Amino acid sequence: MATLGASEKRIRWLIAVPMALLAISCIYPLVFAFNVALKSKRDYILNRFSLVADATFDNFRLAWVQAKLADYFVNSLTVTVGAVALLLLVSSLAGYALASLRFPYRRAVFLVLLAALMIPVQVVLVPFYRTMIATGLVDTRIGLILAYTAFFLPFSIYLMTAFYARLPRELIEAAKIDGASLLAIWWHVMLPLGKPALFTLGILNTLYCWNDLLISLLVLQSRRTLMVGIAALRGEYTTNVPMLAAGVVLAALPIVVIYVIFQRRIVAGIAVGAVKG
Repeated sequence: MATLGASEKRIRWLIAVPMALLAISCIYPLVFAFNVALKSKRDYILNRFSLVADATFDNFRLAWVQAKLADYFVNSLTVTVGAVALLLLVSSLAGYALASLRFPYRRAVFLVLLAALMIPVQVVLVPFYRTMIATGLVDTRIGLILAYTAFFLPFSIYLMTAFYARLPRELIEAAKIDGASLLAIWWHVMLPLGKPALFTLGILNTLYCWNDLLISLLVLQSRRTLMVGIAALRGEYTTNVPMLAAGVVLAALPIVVIYVIFQRRIVAGIAVGAVKG
């Protein structure tokens, strides 16, 4: 028994040590960026890696006001909220149809959606940009909302289909016997039962939309999003690194807070997507 207990402890240590090192490697960039953001430009040049001695919040003020990150923050917030709301609505309806209804080529449609998950965004950038120009959606918030919806919809539908497929079909049959229409079944039965998956999907899509740089750089050219604005803080010949670090901290803070609060739901959402529908 003693030998077994010692063996289990060794196994736990073998697992815990790499996990701890991985956690430190993830946390260190945020700590380093916050430490640099509290330094003046002179202190940073003299010693980049030392702990801050004379903290100042001027870099946060400069990044927020002078670099116009406040305006970019509003753009990111507006686009993210709009895209996530549209993604939840469309994916919930599509997931309900694919998981619960029986219609021709249902499996073929689902396979096409799965195939879309394997196509990198970079492959379709040229036709995507031409389409945006042709429809007059370049440099508009609604254009970026629709772009995010198009790119992130296959995964969203897949997740909701996997979740709805686990629900008993007897619930739908009972609602049909009571005379409920398809839309009424979705609204009164499927939507309330799908709240856990929708909540998780909302968090994941918020992370995707907020952190995106490539798509927003193509669509919103004059009215930048927050990530594009932070990338623009890098100069061609010189960069105010403490102000850049302050911008990174400001951009990462909402996502870090969301992840810390809802990390269990994010993990649960990954598990939902792994279930075969």
